[in-house]
Amino acid sequence: MTVTTSIVIPAYNESLRLANGYERLRPVLEELGVASTEVIVVDDGSSDDTLHAAHDVYGHLPERLIVQQPRNFGKGAAVRLGIALARGEHVIAADADMAIRPEYFPQILEALAHAPLAPGSRTSQGRINYESTLRTVAGGIFHGLVRHYAGTRIRDTQCGCKGFRLGPARLLALLGMVNRFAYDAEIFFLADQLGLAISPVTVKWDDIPGSSIKVSQVSRNMLGDLRHLSRTRYENPVIELESGIDAQSVREASRQARLQGLVLVRAQAFDLLVLPRDGALGGLSVAAALKGRLRTGELHEFRGRTLEAV
Repeated sequence: MTVTTSIVIPAYNESLRLANGYERLRPVLEELGVASTEVIVVDDGSSDDTLHAAHDVYGHLPERLIVQQPRNFGKGAAVRLGIALARGEHVIAADADMAIRPEYFPQILEALAHAPLAPGSRTSQGRINYESTLRTVAGGIFHGLVRHYAGTRIRDTQCGCKGFRLGPARLLALLGMVNRFAYDAEIFFLADQLGLAISPVTVKWDDIPGSSIKVSQVSRNMLGDLRHLSRTRYENPVIELESGIDAQSVREASRQARLQGLVLVRAQAFDLLVLPRDGALGGLSVAAALKGRLRTGELHEFRGRTLEAV
């Protein structure tokens, strides 16, 4: 059976919470169909037994992929790797503890029929109510900073559950440069720059204990990353190809060059195959095979285009 949905789970030192997360996810996996839903767990260089726990918890599924980063790069990097490996037409990125109730996943998938990006939103009456007043107030201040630096009107950028169509997800992953927790804000910043429609889905969440996140350190890092968003030059190597080129031929040439997680940007005058930033060398052989031209692609060239994963 063809995989239609990919669930990407970034995991850093989550050995003690993966099993409970799976129990929260299991009924929805059965509803969506275990044969057509793949689960991709990305161990982000954990120092505990996360890799073995992931195999124990998810290893029995018919469609699963468990990979490990060589070191801890950050949640953003883990999600981008999962998206590069995803095969489903739709992708949901969700935290390992499944704190956002997975029962909302079908609604997120339905929203993707109308927009390429469908993030979960925990807002109620214009704000997110955390378990403490202090955290609720701090969350409001953080939203103001995100709105200032990223320019997004989305209220809950940090919700640990986001849905994407695969093509736009690939482009956002290829362009993204923030590895740490501000990667969420970068997603919405890039989505705005690319003209991608966003359809938030109201979700409920549970405060699950055991997180390894150090809030004070994360907050400082996020503020630094936010400040750099508008000053970053988002450029990638691309291969300029003839308009309307057959996607299967692009797929085959990319496979021969051992390049994965690419996206084909369809335009009128020509198509662009967007490569990872370290993919220029492999891109030379793809360009030669497809009679294309390797060059640098800029963000404005991708705006408002049809995006096709290859």
